[in-house]
Amino acid sequence: MTGRFLRGVPGPKIEARFNASAANEIATGKFDRPESSAALAANAFGFFLGKAADLPPLPGCDGETWPALTLMLEAEVRFPWRGGRHPVLDCLVTTPSAFIGIESKRFEPFRGRKASALSDAYWRLVWGKRMKGYESIRDRLHGEAGGYRHLNAAQLFKHAFALRTAVHKRPEFRALAPILFYVHAEPEFWPGSGEPLDVRAKARHREEIERFAATVADDEVTFVSCSWRNLLETWTQQEDGRIRAHADALMERFSP
Repeated sequence: MTGRFLRGVPGPKIEARFNASAANEIATGKFDRPESSAALAANAFGFFLGKAADLPPLPGCDGETWPALTLMLEAEVRFPWRGGRHPVLDCLVTTPSAFIGIESKRFEPFRGRKASALSDAYWRLVWGKRMKGYESIRDRLHGEAGGYRHLNAAQLFKHAFALRTAVHKRPEFRALAPILFYVHAEPEFWPGSGEPLDVRAKARHREEIERFAATVADDEVTFVSCSWRNLLETWTQQEDGRIRAHADALMERFSP
């Protein structure tokens, strides 16, 4: 590994992408913090920049047609209006049959979090008839946590709304199935202090993921979740030794 990136990861391209992003996590120093989720996602998926076809099928998305056609980090996916802020996915992957937005979490689910303030814009009648599950989550979160202590359900329903918008508004995506892929870490210790994470919090997080998935199971945007360890396990089983070595390096450096 060299600096903030693992061997084989095109650091300059990733830095340019992050520097152009509104989140600006490299310039603010967030990217280089020991607990950074962005660093894990950028190193993991950045390995496949310029060679999207090498990305193994994502767990739970095996029914889609592979290989991947495109892969982009820090990808903005817009709502059906011009102003305001729009979601930025950690990674956006297209295949011949799917439009996959990837959201990565590491330590975030296990920190304290306040209820989200939601704009009235999310109640516009623009989401179609097959987003009732996501809309019900939106409604429950209005002014309160909606029963989600660890899962950032507000961020996820916004991502789903944006993915649904993209496949309806952009001609190049209209034939693709929208998928929201949530990949999460379950670290054993807090960085710095070395204190163990609460195993009960990790269990509650998994329960909230399952409840969220059940709520949106019939919606247009398919929700798929996977732990980082499970994802990397699939990479260690690839025939390509470079991908296996990359998965091992990610486990060693980030201990997800």
